[in-house]
Amino acid sequence: MPFYHKLGQIPTKRHITFEKKSGGYYYEQLFGTEGFSGFSSLLYHVHRPTQIKSIAEPIDLTPKAAINKNIKSHMLRGFDVAPKDDFLESRVTVLFNNDLNIVCAAPRKSLTSYFYKNADADEVIFIHKGSGKLRTLVGNIPFSYGDYLVIPRGIIYQIEFDSEDNRLFIVESFSPVVTPKRYRNDFGQLLEHSPFCERDFRGPSELETHDEKGDFVVKLKKENQLHEIVYATHPFDVVGWDGYNYPYAFSIHNFEPITGRVHLPPPIHQTFEAHNYVICSFVPRLYDYHPQAIPAPYNHSNIDSDEVLYYVDGDFMSRNHVEKGYISLHPGGIPHGPHPGAMERSIGQKETGELAVMVDTFKPLKVTQAALDISDADYYKSWLEA
Repeated sequence: MPFYHKLGQIPTKRHITFEKKSGGYYYEQLFGTEGFSGFSSLLYHVHRPTQIKSIAEPIDLTPKAAINKNIKSHMLRGFDVAPKDDFLESRVTVLFNNDLNIVCAAPRKSLTSYFYKNADADEVIFIHKGSGKLRTLVGNIPFSYGDYLVIPRGIIYQIEFDSEDNRLFIVESFSPVVTPKRYRNDFGQLLEHSPFCERDFRGPSELETHDEKGDFVVKLKKENQLHEIVYATHPFDVVGWDGYNYPYAFSIHNFEPITGRVHLPPPIHQTFEAHNYVICSFVPRLYDYHPQAIPAPYNHSNIDSDEVLYYVDGDFMSRNHVEKGYISLHPGGIPHGPHPGAMERSIGQKETGELAVMVDTFKPLKVTQAALDISDADYYKSWLEA
């Protein structure tokens, strides 16, 4: 996030000695991106954060394309992804390209027996079902239904769930995830016309500091390989930190929709952006108020982008039949729009209770076999008039 945050104890200046009361020194670590020029934080550890005991043979996690070059619209039944106990094993990649992976997950158990670090990608975890606590080396963040958890690459974390009924929609981003540039001034502050402000973002608020030695397993994803690394000290041994690079939560329920007299295009729903894609939030809102307004979206051609919509809740106005957890893929190159009858039904309506997450990519998405296994094979024909 483009604003300063700190927790715990830190010295008065950077890169100076920071003595323990018991004797010895804390160990400073720069946690940064883009060499030394991107977002960064300075962390202060009880022990050296570099002590590795062993590294096991990696497991290949490279997504495989069942459809490499897709022109077909798909509707995936996301809740058909089977629940699994293990947090990482529950993650199923359904769509991907060189910029991101789109993942569904239904973990039953908390991630407590090991730690996880994604060194490939920032993670945006949307909480569709479930609640709990994200625990990280820079502090903890409680979460619940409707939260986006944005976890920068390299953050070591665990995740605790309050129950076994959890559904997650995850974007693994190979470039940094930030708020839209048009909503920020030259100093990074969110502008007055932004649909959210800094008050809506929740950074880490509880710092755990574990002074422990032993065998601590960190599973690390790098270049689509999952490595199991044993560290000699507890990863959560940070006594304090400050900077701009840290995980945070943002609730979709805090997105303030922008409306107009006539239908406005999807960019007004934009919440995050990264290289070659955006994430948008469709939330309950008043419809357009021109006396002849058509609230349903107009037909449009995705010439340069693939559109993915993850349906969360409510009655989505442009579709004839969707359920919670459905995922539509409308590929670039062909037009799409409201289903037959949806435009007509929308005329005269005053508001919508729909809730959905949209991912628009500017490079084509590849479709995995896992996606085909939960796909409505005839969805692309659903615009045919009876």
